[in-house]
Amino acid sequence: MTLCIYDDQIFGRERLNGHYGVGAFVVGNTLSSIPYLFLISLIPGAIAYYLVGLQKSIEHFTFFALLLFVTMMLVESLMMMVASIVPDFLMGIITGAGIQGVMMLNGGFFRLPNDLPNPFWRYPMYYIAFHKYANQGFYKNEFEGLTFPNPQQGANSSISGDEILKSVWQVETGYSKWVDIDILFGMVVVYRLMFFGIVKLVEKVKPMLKKRVGSSKQTSPIVEI
Repeated sequence: MTLCIYDDQIFGRERLNGHYGVGAFVVGNTLSSIPYLFLISLIPGAIAYYLVGLQKSIEHFTFFALLLFVTMMLVESLMMMVASIVPDFLMGIITGAGIQGVMMLNGGFFRLPNDLPNPFWRYPMYYIAFHKYANQGFYKNEFEGLTFPNPQQGANSSISGDEILKSVWQVETGYSKWVDIDILFGMVVVYRLMFFGIVKLVEKVKPMLKKRVGSSKQTSPIVEI
């Protein structure tokens, strides 16, 4: 959050000097963050992935690293939007954490999808929260194709990973895990476009507000005691 506010402050000064526009700032900010986010998702992700004993094939690890990478890009994009609207550091942290907290509550982990109340938390918040697609993509990546012992049905019985996804985690199995990650990448594009629109709007509205406040101060009478 500190870097997001710092980037916005630098952009404000550079924009006033006429060095570049909003589009160049959004594209440059996106491209410059990609290598660092990729390294963060790859190196610590590899340490955590193999320590907890997840599936060890290169395809499953690649999907896990891509999922971690795209979710970090989404969080960064969200915090950039918050920083462009709320320039105060403390209020920005509170706002960004509140938005992500609401998304996590109805992402399908703390409460299963069928247990979410319908009016607001299930529709539309459950489908807006990117945690839904991240959780389901991760579940599919780990459980699909595996078979587990099922002691509830007997000593020699087993249950498939696909059945666990449907009955236990209530995952939508009508599409593959790669569709989930495609949706997340599409949300990154939407978030960045929203960030572009917010910066353009703030750039136009802020001078108008300052002008109105300045004119009101000039016209206000001075009362001497």
